[in-house]
Amino acid sequence: MTLIETFLESLGTLTLNKTRTGLAVLGIVIGIGSVIALVSLGQATQLSIQNQIESLGANLLTVNPGAPRTGAVRGAPGSDTTLTDEDATAIAASSQITTINSVSPEYSGRTQITTAGNNTNSSVIGAVSTYLTIHKLTIDSGRFISDTDNVNMSKVAVMGPTVALTLFPDGSSPIGQNIRIKGQTFTVIGVTVAKGGNGFNNVDNLIYIPLSTAQKQIFGVDYLSSIAIEAKSSDIMTTAQDEVGYFLLARHKISDPTKADFTIMSQQDILNTVSSTTGTFTALLSGIAAISLLVGGIGIMNIMLVTVTERTREIGLRKALGAKKTTITTQFLTESIILTFTGGIIGIILGIIISFVVAKLLGTLFFVSPGSILLAFVVSAGIGILFGWYPAKRASNLQPIEALRYE
Repeated sequence: MTLIETFLESLGTLTLNKTRTGLAVLGIVIGIGSVIALVSLGQATQLSIQNQIESLGANLLTVNPGAPRTGAVRGAPGSDTTLTDEDATAIAASSQITTINSVSPEYSGRTQITTAGNNTNSSVIGAVSTYLTIHKLTIDSGRFISDTDNVNMSKVAVMGPTVALTLFPDGSSPIGQNIRIKGQTFTVIGVTVAKGGNGFNNVDNLIYIPLSTAQKQIFGVDYLSSIAIEAKSSDIMTTAQDEVGYFLLARHKISDPTKADFTIMSQQDILNTVSSTTGTFTALLSGIAAISLLVGGIGIMNIMLVTVTERTREIGLRKALGAKKTTITTQFLTESIILTFTGGIIGIILGIIISFVVAKLLGTLFFVSPGSILLAFVVSAGIGILFGWYPAKRASNLQPIEALRYE
């Protein structure tokens, strides 16, 4: 019997019991579809976050305060008050640091923002003029915070487009209008261009005010929450990180780098951390989806075992007429592979559709890795061979006389 004849006969046998065949295929469809959808969702999320981080600048360094200690107890990272305006000024003016272009001292805090009829809870960033270029922001209308605004502690604000739409939902221009931050009135002088993002990472939902105003009049602090530094190029990020780090250690009179009261993160460090986290999350989701694949494979094996039992007399007759063991094995193995391949193809299509729908509903990137599709095909074939082999082998080992006597 040729392979084409075996395939056609297997196809005919499977169509005799459409309900059983459909249920067997369904298990593989759900498994493959789940794997494709979840892997695609994880990879799309990772790519989206990566794009957001890279949009902030490939050569950005961020200096954060360390974790305060109370005896042997260490506080939360970034909650110390060890960074000051003087640190930022010293870094910018230092002749020892030759690898940076500009420095942006920053203070951020979350508070309620109100207008005449609307309000929102948003992060308020105390910024200087260099913030705009270092963080790759673009002004859509109006202007950004100036050095004069900081000298005069002006009560002016620049808004991201999301928070602007929240506070002024009628579509009117926010420029020149007043908002209240912690009970104090600020005049809106600019709106930034949308960059995209979600949740607390959404730069479009930020409000920028002069750093001096944020520190002295809004939050009542004399320290910084971070210092952003733009290196001259992405090729010298490590050198810039070392220069800034050793300079701050000397300035803070710390001889042991392991006891530094600050941390310096590059964009690549953040990308690596995010990639590791989202990669683990994607692997976990894939593992959960793989369980359904395993269940689907066991379901196919059970159905093939039932088929072998039902066709015992047929197998005995074929062996009595001279059919070889390999012919019987190939017949049942082909049926199993047809089931899994059919389920695999439908599952891939279903997984892509689900990924597309979820991406549209969540407003995220739609991304399907060719590798995940190839993996789905390989897994489909593997399940067909692995879970179809035992029933096929069992059928081929039946003795003709016993098979013909089977009731």
